[in-house]
Amino acid sequence: MQIGSYQLKNRILLAPMAGITDQPFRKLCSHYGAGLTFSEMMLSNPQVWHTEKSKLRLAYHQDAGINAVQIAGADPQEMAHAAQVNVEYGAQLIDINMGCPAKKVNKKLAGSALLQFPDLVAEILESVVNAVNVPVTLKIRTGWDRQHINCVEIAQIAEQCGIQALTIHGRTRECLFEGDAEYHHIKAVKQAVSIPIIANGDIISLEKAKFVLDYTGADGIMIGRGALGNPWIFQSLGELAEINSTNIIAPSLTEKCGVILRHIEELHQFYGAEKGYRIARKHVGWYLQGIQPDSDFKRTFNAISDAKKQLMALEDFFNFINNNGNSNV
Repeated sequence: MQIGSYQLKNRILLAPMAGITDQPFRKLCSHYGAGLTFSEMMLSNPQVWHTEKSKLRLAYHQDAGINAVQIAGADPQEMAHAAQVNVEYGAQLIDINMGCPAKKVNKKLAGSALLQFPDLVAEILESVVNAVNVPVTLKIRTGWDRQHINCVEIAQIAEQCGIQALTIHGRTRECLFEGDAEYHHIKAVKQAVSIPIIANGDIISLEKAKFVLDYTGADGIMIGRGALGNPWIFQSLGELAEINSTNIIAPSLTEKCGVILRHIEELHQFYGAEKGYRIARKHVGWYLQGIQPDSDFKRTFNAISDAKKQLMALEDFFNFINNNGNSNV
């Protein structure tokens, strides 16, 4: 799959997710086969660019692959400036967020709220594309609500403005994450434009990924919630990533436990022990859903307020389940 001048290693992408797709998680997903990963969403407001939180969101490591940064905002000139600043900081690809359904984002007329205003969408896209010399992509939903499905119109605007690839989450903003993703809208967009189309929404298995690609004709797929606590999902989709699937061995419980320990340790190092142990709690909760969802260990782990003690408790827990074979793996 190609986006602009970049040839991706495959067509399986990791979705940008606020509070989740930080540098450690992007590196981990890339290691297990994600063809492209995106930073957490950066607001276009220049007042927040130099905060510690923004610096962490922009932190990049070559092991994460192409440095793709997502920006969000509603002012065309601010968005253009934000794109330029991020390219100066090392962004190799800019993604524009017009799909976030969060109220605090939509109140500022950013994210999926912009789908209500196609003329403003065009202004923003043109401004950003003309401001930078790297590929610009776009992520949207099918529309604002079920009475206003306009993803085909937005896709045609995007193509005219020079957007290099378009990701569509198969729900409206009104749907949030409820109900089933509606892939027929993605199919309609694919038939209406010639730029690469990436399908997103409810893709959590190889079987579902195959169905979505076959049904929609999309050029690639994007994994979001399916990667939470499950970074090896990209390896399980190896057949679609044009990897010889006969050579793929599902990670053992021992390997998974080792990966989780390294991930949590890296979170402590990346954020610092004081913040890192808090960030680690949600990731461990997601990991446990796939390993031992009924365990009381999650409650025990969340009560720990020391980074070193977190690692010690995790290691003891993993030694116990490895020795007793008590897991879902």
